[in-house]
Amino acid sequence: MVRWATRRAPRFTYGVAAAWSAVTVLLGYAVLDVADAAPGVLTLRPLPPPPPTEYVAGRTLPLVPQPSLPVSADVPLPALAGETAAATPAGVDQALAPVLAMSALRDSAVVVRDGQTGAVLLDRGGDELRIPASTTKLLSAAAIGQAFGPDETLRTVVREGDRPDQIVLVAGGDSLLAPGKGDPEAVAGHAGLRDLAGQVAAALARSGNRSVTLYVDETYADGPTTAPTWSPGFRSSGITGAVAMLGLSSQRATGGHPGPADPVAAVRTRFAQQLAALGVDVRVAPRGDAPGTPGSPMPTPGTKAATGTPGASPTTSPTDDAGTTTPTTPTATATATATAQVGGRGSVLGSVESAPVREQLALALTDSDNALTEILARQAAYRSGAATDFAAVGGWVVEQVAALGPSTDGVRLVDASGLSRENRVRADLLADVLVLGYDGSHPVLRSALDGLPIAGLTGTLEQRLTGSDHVAAGRARAKTGTLTGANALAGSVVDDDGRLLVFVGMVAGAGTNDARAALDRLVATVASCGCR
Repeated sequence: MVRWATRRAPRFTYGVAAAWSAVTVLLGYAVLDVADAAPGVLTLRPLPPPPPTEYVAGRTLPLVPQPSLPVSADVPLPALAGETAAATPAGVDQALAPVLAMSALRDSAVVVRDGQTGAVLLDRGGDELRIPASTTKLLSAAAIGQAFGPDETLRTVVREGDRPDQIVLVAGGDSLLAPGKGDPEAVAGHAGLRDLAGQVAAALARSGNRSVTLYVDETYADGPTTAPTWSPGFRSSGITGAVAMLGLSSQRATGGHPGPADPVAAVRTRFAQQLAALGVDVRVAPRGDAPGTPGSPMPTPGTKAATGTPGASPTTSPTDDAGTTTPTTPTATATATATAQVGGRGSVLGSVESAPVREQLALALTDSDNALTEILARQAAYRSGAATDFAAVGGWVVEQVAALGPSTDGVRLVDASGLSRENRVRADLLADVLVLGYDGSHPVLRSALDGLPIAGLTGTLEQRLTGSDHVAAGRARAKTGTLTGANALAGSVVDDDGRLLVFVGMVAGAGTNDARAALDRLVATVASCGCR
């Protein structure tokens, strides 16, 4: 049985609710062409349907390795070409001259680089600061890759509170929990809430305690759910989900299908129901401070999760902002037998592990998932000791990219997903990050790039680079970016000579359909020109 401890809610007027609903619908319709989701109010021709969402039951995220300098891929991708097949600046300039003369590219920045050597083959306006839209996610991927190890996962834990009849669900950053049983082959839904409930119910049965109060600890990487620079209709129209450190894979926001306004509450409700179904009498405590050490056993600011083996004991981290010593725990898989003490306050009753962060990051790029990108970036910033509001995380991303070597002069981010129109990024910086990703020295970033949408096949490129531009289908992969009046495409392609080339195009002022068509033509030309 589930019982709820309630607090008096503020008085609410249904007339006000109806008015706000009408406003939300209008705002949502006005921004339907944002973030590669759906056509906008001013779009004259329909855009491609929204990309498919990965469901709990299986992996739809393709991880097809792109060839890099030390490693060549099997068929159908050819091995890297030698220097005799390298494109030249003169060849690229000649091939792209007719494309760059298109009216849709009148106000644009275009950069083409050799992906094997990093050589600049074309740079037209690459140093101009422009609205990056969702290509911002490439910078965020580079930053996140510095904070997480290649195989690091996110852990959702239930621990005891100050008393044995108190249990605490600790939000650990996994927003892709399966509502039922987890699927080890999936990215979204890798860890299962039902599995966690089973572990906790078994632990309570062993202790003879069948009546508990359920709390939620939300102190790990806590922050606002939406950014002040986003349109009010972004969340309600499904362009982004709410940014929270707990969530269900079945409730991911997609264009026209918004997720819950409070993902943590949705997880808490489902978890309490599952415990009740297993014979546990559950009283749900009001939101607020949870008993025990705040945030434990998750990493604290300025630290990373320790590495270790299953069942290893937590290690002690530096003191947190409140002056208390908070432990961190290994990120290796934990089971119901993991009953290590947490700060001396009580035992871990159960835990489940997400898919590796690198796979979640690849999924975020494939689906242009704004909330998932923000969730991963916020955790990475938090673990590095940065603040967790949207602007602070955006600033942290810029700092991390600069630490990799590229110049970030003038670059400004106030979010990590690219939904804000206040973001400013240079095309040559996006090209720098892509080249870094393919050089083999940044494994998390490289894995993320392997998950970029593939032209004509997956994600936000499923319906693009087809038709007359089909020559790039299957061998170009790129991150799309769409805000009203600002379109971008940044990625790589293996050309006809087997050479890996990196490209970035950022367009302002053109209609969405015209800008996309011109950018697709640019990529198709690079793929087939030879350019020597």
